Amino acid sequence: QVQLVESGGGLVQAGGSLRLSCVVSGRTVTSLPMGWFRQAPGKEREFVAATTGISGITRYTDFLQGRFTISRDDAKNTVYLQMNSLKPADSAVSYCAAARAYIYGRYYDNYSDYDNWGQGTQVSVFL
Repeated sequence: QVQLVESGGGLVQAGGSLRLSCVVSGRTVTSLPMGWFRQAPGKEREFVAATTGISGITRYTDFLQGRFTISRDDAKNTVYLQMNSLKPADSAVSYCAAARAYIYGRYYDNYSDYDNWGQGTQVSVFL
């Protein structure tokens, strides 16, 4: 089975940075479309970023304005989300997700695209 464990969240001042990690077991990262989502209290879970597999194609939601970067470390079987210039509006529980396989034409920007989810890691940004 595929298991995902997020880490790297915490409390950070506005303008600071955090690097989230998602360690994947059961499958290699290169074979899986991977995504990051976040959910703030009272809000729906929203898409942040995705990478669709060995091709290295990445997608980002428009609100990021270039502040976040998704990446993979195949040797460590880990996916990262580098978060820079953080804002209070970025405060949320961040989740990583994995799909079983890449399907051509699927954007992997919706939570319904994914089959496995991590437990989440809290990101809190203060002024």
